Amino acid sequence: MAEMLWQPSAKRIADANMTAFRQAVEKQWGVELPNFAALHAFSLDEMEKFWLSVRDFCDVRAESWGDRVLVDGDKMPGAKFFPDARLNFAENLLRRRDDSPALIFQAEDQVKRRMSWAELYGAVSVLAQALQDLGVGPGDRCAGFVPNTPETVVAMLAATSLGAVWTSCSPDFGVNGVLDRFGQTKPKILFTADGYHYNGKSHDSLGRVAEFTADLTTVEKIIVLPMLSDAPDLSDLANAVTLAEATAPYTPGEIAFTQMPFNDPLYIMYSSGTTGKPKCIVHGIGGALITHMKEHIIHCDAKPGDRVFYFTTCGWMMWNWLVTALAAEATLILYDGAPTYPDANVLFDLADETEMTLFGTSAKFIDALAKFGLDPASTHDLSTVRTMTSTGSVLAPEGFDYVYEHVKKDICLSSMSGGTDLLGCFVGGNPTLPVYRGEIQCRVLGMSVEVYDDSAQPIYDEKGEMVCNKPFPSMPVYFWDDEDGARYRSAYFERFPNVWCQGDFVSRSEREGWIIYGRSDATLNPGGVRIGTAEIYRQVEQFDEVVEGIVIGQEWDNDTRVVLFVILRDGLSLDDDLIDRIRKRVRQNCTPRHVPAKVVQVTDIPRTKSGKITELAVRDVVHGRDVKNSEALANPEALDLYRGLPALQSA
Repeated sequence: MAEMLWQPSAKRIADANMTAFRQAVEKQWGVELPNFAALHAFSLDEMEKFWLSVRDFCDVRAESWGDRVLVDGDKMPGAKFFPDARLNFAENLLRRRDDSPALIFQAEDQVKRRMSWAELYGAVSVLAQALQDLGVGPGDRCAGFVPNTPETVVAMLAATSLGAVWTSCSPDFGVNGVLDRFGQTKPKILFTADGYHYNGKSHDSLGRVAEFTADLTTVEKIIVLPMLSDAPDLSDLANAVTLAEATAPYTPGEIAFTQMPFNDPLYIMYSSGTTGKPKCIVHGIGGALITHMKEHIIHCDAKPGDRVFYFTTCGWMMWNWLVTALAAEATLILYDGAPTYPDANVLFDLADETEMTLFGTSAKFIDALAKFGLDPASTHDLSTVRTMTSTGSVLAPEGFDYVYEHVKKDICLSSMSGGTDLLGCFVGGNPTLPVYRGEIQCRVLGMSVEVYDDSAQPIYDEKGEMVCNKPFPSMPVYFWDDEDGARYRSAYFERFPNVWCQGDFVSRSEREGWIIYGRSDATLNPGGVRIGTAEIYRQVEQFDEVVEGIVIGQEWDNDTRVVLFVILRDGLSLDDDLIDRIRKRVRQNCTPRHVPAKVVQVTDIPRTKSGKITELAVRDVVHGRDVKNSEALANPEALDLYRGLPALQSA
């Protein structure tokens, strides 16, 4: 049985929004819900009542709601929540106008700025007026090729205040990567910064903007946000103005928020695009808003005045998730740049300086901190940090150990899993429940998550497919340019009809905790037994010599054999002793089938722009298959390291 690492105090439980919400549901509907399990069951059995309670408790604001909560609730896809409601996303995020900070911003050691709620409202007001005069209205796309700055938040809020659709990617994308995305969604307005800071260096953006806008003919105006300079040279860009020039004719005033249907588009998100052109996933206004407010306020315990941080770029859905914390009246902490520059303490320095309450990061960052031997618990205060969230990949049990031993003992470590596809979480944290080593705490409220076997039967104490068999508000409203819905249905509902298949290989514990073993499409099948790659990573990355690994299944001798690639610390070479120790550890702590048949040293691992390693791309290269869209990778040149390796040509 997994070890309990943290137990919330009686006061923490009593003060939690989760507790207040459970009591509000009991009072509103005249039911008894003695614990979280009962509340979760209510959220599925009484779905319409539950979402009405979320709306009321989180104070989701709308011009009108209508009488219907859910129509076609037996259809996935096809179900629609609050089909008659009209609301505005930006209005819900701009509910404060005082002089306390709304945004706290840092770009490495180059920029530090704050923007109050009043300043944020004023900045959105003048930009919204400028966009309206440029003809921007409901359904128009405004795109951002942008770093994570206050002006980016302003641009998104100004666009969505008019009912326009926001879509973005980070400024480290190459020209083809941008065109693969914005070329499909055809934006009318493009926001870009003049550049960004990363790893102590300044990087220009405008050269690439000039290249890709030559082919992006739908763009009518380019608005350049300040980062490297207040007066950048725009002479190579057609129809470009600085943000200051765009907004100069206008004065701040009341924003006329355009009221939109609940299920109209808000965001267009993009799949990683490593197996072809990215899918353009369209998320609805109300679904994103009510889902994020549920997760921030109820599951992450965000309260007015809290300070919420997530280390993310604008190319990852965690940016979209983060900004909605404004609707909880929390201050956003925005950081742009390398998380280890000038050293790996920088984000903990930021936590102390800003009095951060929620520290959001990735499992890979936590693993890297352990490799660095960092001990923030002894070097930083961190007294304000109540919650640490982790997502992006599987947080190994040793990652849990590291946080409680070296970051903070009294902290709710909320590992979360969901994704771009649902713009939220299926399983995640809960400030009223204990944290057990290696386990995600619970199913998120309103999410009917199960583990299925290949026959679509729910299973317990076994590994299987993560599915969701009831609708939820943040299901995509559709895919872009998918008129008959075929690609949408194929992406999630093909394997188990009328059931969302997430593509994660998982199990759940007797406590309803959740353990994720990796992506289903990356599972290994030696001898026909399914193995999750995360099980092997957990063992391998405990070796001091190993910086990181990536594992694939190689087709060999009418079967599949496990191949492990490792990056070692500088100056080290892979030898028979280390290979033997790796194999022995995997055998002892997993099974003989997990043991890698081949262990190969490499100097780099290909990964997506959001930092996820790409097992499928490596698998394709090893088998001599083309990688359909290497442009989607942050470091596509790393694929060359895996081509034609002699070590993989023999038994």
